[in-house]
Amino acid sequence: MSKFLKGATAAFAALALAACGGTNGDASPSDTDNGGDGQSGEGETLTVWIMEGTNPDATDYFDEVTAAFEDQTGAELDVQMVPWASAKEKFATAIAGGTTPDVAEVGTTWTPEFADAGALMDLSDRVSEANLDSDLVDGLVEAGTLDGALYGMPWYAGVRAFIYNTEIFDAAGVEPPTNWQELQDAVTTIKESQPDVIPFPIPGSSEFSLYPWVWGNGGEIAVEEGDGYVAQIDSPESVEGIEYFTNLALEHDSSTPAAATWKETDVLAAFQQGDVAMAIQGSWTPATIVEDSPDMDGKFGAFVIPAKDGGVAPSFLGGSHLSIFEETDNPDLAWEFVQMMTTGEFAQMWGEATNYFPGQKSLLEDMEADADELTRVFIRQMVEGGASTPVTPAWGAIQGQQVTPTMVQAILAGQASVQEAADTAAETMNETFSE
Repeated sequence: MSKFLKGATAAFAALALAACGGTNGDASPSDTDNGGDGQSGEGETLTVWIMEGTNPDATDYFDEVTAAFEDQTGAELDVQMVPWASAKEKFATAIAGGTTPDVAEVGTTWTPEFADAGALMDLSDRVSEANLDSDLVDGLVEAGTLDGALYGMPWYAGVRAFIYNTEIFDAAGVEPPTNWQELQDAVTTIKESQPDVIPFPIPGSSEFSLYPWVWGNGGEIAVEEGDGYVAQIDSPESVEGIEYFTNLALEHDSSTPAAATWKETDVLAAFQQGDVAMAIQGSWTPATIVEDSPDMDGKFGAFVIPAKDGGVAPSFLGGSHLSIFEETDNPDLAWEFVQMMTTGEFAQMWGEATNYFPGQKSLLEDMEADADELTRVFIRQMVEGGASTPVTPAWGAIQGQQVTPTMVQAILAGQASVQEAADTAAETMNETFSE
């Protein structure tokens, strides 16, 4: 499997070809806009878990969804909000005890793990019957697929690109870089013109800030081999990308020593204070910047993460699926809800309310048509460079072990060379892959 969004081109309108002028090919508007077949659910209650903690307040949204679902099916919705911080443990307990909800929002990196545990329902046939196969964002489909079966219906996505302070760039006389050499030159010029500015912080605790430099140099985190995965983070291409990224801090004064332990939220806070020239941030952060720091409104822009010799470097396509659990007593009713949420009107409403991208290609086309310049950059990053981490149940354990952040921090602290740190990371990954 490729990690890229297959078939995507620079012409964003290509996403709509599969739609044939409709919402999802041959499906009628009622199949998508209203959630499907109008399954009768009189007297039934569907239990749904939705994550909270990074998403905005969704109370009003789910009030509307609940009313519409009851009107359409006669069933009631019991929507329970679950904090992201405790969600993994809650899911594990529910799966072990057979107390799972009917439907839940599942982070894209968790879906393969839960599917491997036998907890999730295969949605492949239902997606095909609804004529949705070609109208779902490929990266989200890949992240929700295990052994050829789809266990997570794409709901929404976010991707990381560069944001930059236009006043700092203008003062330095630099333009958004389009390749690695231009980025390095921009760092040098900004630092020389404005010594108190941090040109580009290198966060040691942000794995998703690292991967574009691995992928943008033709490297991989890990690749499928036989029935499992084998680490490639220590390959020559990957090591060269890691070295470029960390050397921006170690040799080109792009960062600050404090950033060696920063998370993305720390980088964002520094950017909002006006101390940072450019930073890798999510597509959901511009609204946060304007809300938290109104004086930044109109003073920042965005550009795609460049690959080594130009073009768009792949960037992690994160987001959420909606999954149906095997323990549900109402699979048809659950699918009715999933389809209502992930396609058509309510999927569009969710994207507008949260600044995330929908998981349906035809809705992405509509969003692009009305998007401002900054949003278009993130859409281009997603379409031309959306990527996924290894789609394996083992990846959740590797993330839990903080393998990538530990590697980067060792390099930034001078405790290991890039190759040594990458070799250690690869060894840890392979041990986990083989368990």
